[in-house]
Amino acid sequence: MSVILLFLVLGVLIVLRQNVIVILGVLVFSLQYFWGDGVLRYVVEDAWKVAYKDVLLSIPLFLLAGAIMARGSIAERLIDLMRALTQPIPGGLALATILSCAVFAAISGSSTVTLLAVGGIMYPALLAEGYNKSFALGALCAAGTLGIVIPPSIPLILYGVMTQTSIADLFIAGLGPAFVLTVLMATYAITVNWRRARRKLNASEVGRAFMRSIFALLTPVIILGGIYSGYFTPTESAAVAVFTALIVELFIHRDMGARDVYEVVGETAKLLGTLFPILMFASALNSFFTFQQIPAMLVDLFTSTVESKLAFILATNLLLLLVGFVADIGSAILILSPLLQPMATSPEYGMDSVHFGIMMIVNLEIGYLTPPLGLNLIVAMGAFREDFWTICKAVIPFILLMLLGLGIVIAVPQLSLFLL
Repeated sequence: MSVILLFLVLGVLIVLRQNVIVILGVLVFSLQYFWGDGVLRYVVEDAWKVAYKDVLLSIPLFLLAGAIMARGSIAERLIDLMRALTQPIPGGLALATILSCAVFAAISGSSTVTLLAVGGIMYPALLAEGYNKSFALGALCAAGTLGIVIPPSIPLILYGVMTQTSIADLFIAGLGPAFVLTVLMATYAITVNWRRARRKLNASEVGRAFMRSIFALLTPVIILGGIYSGYFTPTESAAVAVFTALIVELFIHRDMGARDVYEVVGETAKLLGTLFPILMFASALNSFFTFQQIPAMLVDLFTSTVESKLAFILATNLLLLLVGFVADIGSAILILSPLLQPMATSPEYGMDSVHFGIMMIVNLEIGYLTPPLGLNLIVAMGAFREDFWTICKAVIPFILLMLLGLGIVIAVPQLSLFLL
């Protein structure tokens, strides 16, 4: 009876479009009360444990650094450099769009920040140059998702926290797949715009753009170089990112003031007010599952019914693709990674935890482009003032490219692991 009642309550909450925080809270407290030991204090204690993890400091700091850079002129300066460099290539402006998103994603660590910062400049520029509107929308939405797999990546941090996987290793492992996805999108951008007029490379223009963007280019070098050299932990690198962004925008570029910083901090705090409660309840749910030995039972169930590693990988990716249609990537990682990772790394399937994490992130990355809850689709609808279904049709070719990239990531584990 209690099971039926729980499903009814959750169904009502979903129909009433309640926040995922409320739904997760009701779920974890109900599970603890009816099927656990009934001590609700344990839920609060488990939720609070995750809030004390030092590595979680990197999430608000990376988000803040990305917001500062989006508010200032770092994105604009990077775009100017990419445009100057790609002028002699067919479809140069389209290629500059993809590369600008990739480079800015390596600084901001956020898909939506990348889409807004680069798209706000490049979308009108692409239309003014006569590029197809559908291509422009699709390219910006898809290239914006590169922020999910290019380090520093918030989803990679969440996966590392929930599965006890090294975040530094995940950051390193994301480089190969990010490169493949960028190359696939860049190749498509050049191919479909091959007949467009080219311009001669203007050395003086490139030089001026390089000098204007030199501090913007140094930012990812400092952040990622510090992590990969072992000089910074991911959390320390996030603090360095904020410090560097503030110094560059306030005192070198001088494109921000104290009021801008105040507003950016407020916007970031609002975002964290949603993310952190979800993370805490998901951690408590994971603790309940572990105590009840749910992951071990799932491993036994899967290994008894799914015999081959290939079948497990196909089933897992199909599940993740379906989840991407109806859940945001953060919630999917927080809830599913503690359940799927033990199965993937079990002796029966023998996947590396880092490789599985990259596969999971690349898969869920596609969810940013799939209706009805694709975040980049919704953000683009407001940013570019286009209707939802126009944007959905525009991203179809890029979804196919990303599926190809996912297949490469799955088939070639060393693409993720060769630097470890």
